[in-house]
Amino acid sequence: MTEIKEEHIENIKETKLADALSERYLAYAMSTIVARSLPDVRDGLKPVHRRLLFAMRQLKLDPNTGFKKCARVVGDVIGKYHPHGDTAVYDAMVRLAQDFAVRYPLVDGQGNFGNIDGDRAAAMRYTEARLTPVALALMEGLDDNAVDFDKTYDGEEEEPVVMPAAFPNLLANGSSGIAVGMATNIPPHNVGEVCDALLYLIKHPETEVEKLLDFIQGPDFPTGGVLAETRDNIIKAYTTGRGSMKIRSKWEKEELSHGQYQIVITEIPYMVQKSDLIMRIAKMLAEKKLPMLADIRDESSDQVRIVLEPKSRTVSPEQLMEHLFKNTELQINFNLNMNVLDADHTPRVMNLKEVLTAFLKHRDQVLIRRSRYRLDKIEHRMELLQGFLIAYLNLDRVIEIIRNEDEPKPIMMSEFSLTDIQAEAILNMRLRSLRRLEEAQIKNEFESLGLEKAELEALLIDEHLRFNKLSEEINTIKKQFGQKTKQGARRTQIAEAPQIIDVPIEAMVEKEPITVVLSKKGWIRALKGNTETTDLKFKEGDSLKFSLPAYTTDNIMFFASNGRFYTLLGDKIPGGRGFGEPLRLSIDLPEDAEVVSLFSFKPNEKLLVASQKGKGFLVSSADIMPQTRAGKIILNLADDDKALFVKPVIGDHVAVIGTNRKMIVFKTEEIPTMTRGSGVILQRYAEAKLSDAKFFNLEDGLSFPSGNGTRVERNIALWVSKRATVGKIPPVGFPRSNKFS
Repeated sequence: MTEIKEEHIENIKETKLADALSERYLAYAMSTIVARSLPDVRDGLKPVHRRLLFAMRQLKLDPNTGFKKCARVVGDVIGKYHPHGDTAVYDAMVRLAQDFAVRYPLVDGQGNFGNIDGDRAAAMRYTEARLTPVALALMEGLDDNAVDFDKTYDGEEEEPVVMPAAFPNLLANGSSGIAVGMATNIPPHNVGEVCDALLYLIKHPETEVEKLLDFIQGPDFPTGGVLAETRDNIIKAYTTGRGSMKIRSKWEKEELSHGQYQIVITEIPYMVQKSDLIMRIAKMLAEKKLPMLADIRDESSDQVRIVLEPKSRTVSPEQLMEHLFKNTELQINFNLNMNVLDADHTPRVMNLKEVLTAFLKHRDQVLIRRSRYRLDKIEHRMELLQGFLIAYLNLDRVIEIIRNEDEPKPIMMSEFSLTDIQAEAILNMRLRSLRRLEEAQIKNEFESLGLEKAELEALLIDEHLRFNKLSEEINTIKKQFGQKTKQGARRTQIAEAPQIIDVPIEAMVEKEPITVVLSKKGWIRALKGNTETTDLKFKEGDSLKFSLPAYTTDNIMFFASNGRFYTLLGDKIPGGRGFGEPLRLSIDLPEDAEVVSLFSFKPNEKLLVASQKGKGFLVSSADIMPQTRAGKIILNLADDDKALFVKPVIGDHVAVIGTNRKMIVFKTEEIPTMTRGSGVILQRYAEAKLSDAKFFNLEDGLSFPSGNGTRVERNIALWVSKRATVGKIPPVGFPRSNKFS
């Protein structure tokens, strides 16, 4: 172990580990927030992007010059300004050149810079780049002292703290990043619309966000798509700086022969990789999770073209697309989070008006600094011109002094009342220039500069004049990059919020007849067609419990002895090969419960649910449909009671019989309709239980099996009574099973 020298011992301070870790982690967190992840509200850039653009400017990679290798640019950036890995810097540079990732690219790339499928760019030694006009607009004024410069990490160079930003880059290109404990996610917008909002805000500084959104309609993504969100949600998101907006793919219907059609996707949501999207949809298709879709093909070239084939022409295009929007990345939620660094480098969430106001304040400061810089240059030039005029008027004497005196400068200053700067400028002039001096030319330039000086001085003291100048600059940006240009035309379509389209099961599943078979041990299967069940085979010790003719589009309902309803779509029931599968693999049916009724769901149907103790009530079929595997509790039961059956209500009377072979008949209206509960007493028993019930119309009589046929008892006045009575022995010939069927 290394010993600590005595002179260092006095510098050791005791501190808690938690405090030391907290202090250092906070410093790291702030470094990540300020120096990496969050953009500056003024120029919309992170440090790596700002350094990239500045390095390319230093290399004179203007739009009208040739390209240079990206490796050269990356080398300059990491060598002079940004001490990070070359991969991270190159990835940032690549993104600035991708027209599908950046609405207004700042880098003009030559070579393979990746594509919308997610393919990576070629290595930096193969690709070349230069700046775009947008990037030049961002850096316009760097030579005019428009912004502060700071020392680079090694102190050898200087770099701008922020760009002058004539172009409103933060909103135009957006930004995203994840810091420590916070993140940002700002979508791109149409710069022409942003300019319109800025111009309105200059004239109406008290305006609210809602009015600004008359100009900025919403995000304008480089990949287009459709913004499908309500106006209220958009206003709320931009007012608070946070919110979620639905972005959908753009599609169109193509008619085919014989009444067929196909859907063509021409634009996909922002930052969704096309190849991954198609692969995920194809996987869901193979797993039968998209029952309305038959096939998907990618026919894209330089334009997106994804072809979708519906499973049936009876499915409407709107139904198919709503189904796909709900289940795939053809629709995404873009989570707006306008978390940025303000002018004091403090991270905070801003609303739309605050972002625009911060940009205008920055541009005002840039205008002031550039004006002062220009004013200093003018004053310096005017001072020189005054000296030149004196030299012109006394040219022979000036030449004589220069020729004959060893120290001409002090003599000239004394004789002609020149300043040091004026005398130095005259001495530095070439003889040819002295000969060409013309009084009129000097006076014209002096007067012209005097007028410009007066305008600049007025501009510096009058805020109204400065904002007029800012309006001119914004109009110039709009003219150069706005809606009337090819690049500036809006790409993302604004649409109404999507309406929920009820997609019928028939549209998602092919309707075919089946026979649902449930065994006594709980094994379920679906046989094709309406099949006889007499010859079915079961596992050893098992046998048929229920069989139900149905369709693949039916919701098959299961009523269990625990009082819960469960459901399975007919199409989801395992096929008839073998013995099927245990029902408990598909629904959460407890081990101590069993299915007591099996039927197909019918809307607007009344049902009687009853327990063994003879209690029950009527329930609407709309109230029994469960939403989960766990089912839906309808019939509340005592600890010593179990659910017995479900019966459809068809008739004005109901006959109820118990295991004690006592039967009563009463009006259907005596049974209350409920959504959940334990019900009312249907028939009273001493030692018996409920056996069966049947609804019928009194004038038609009560039918029941008798011998080898069916008997109808029309004279049933003997058994008609009020609900909850004991009852009497059923008619002669009634089955010994005490069942109506």
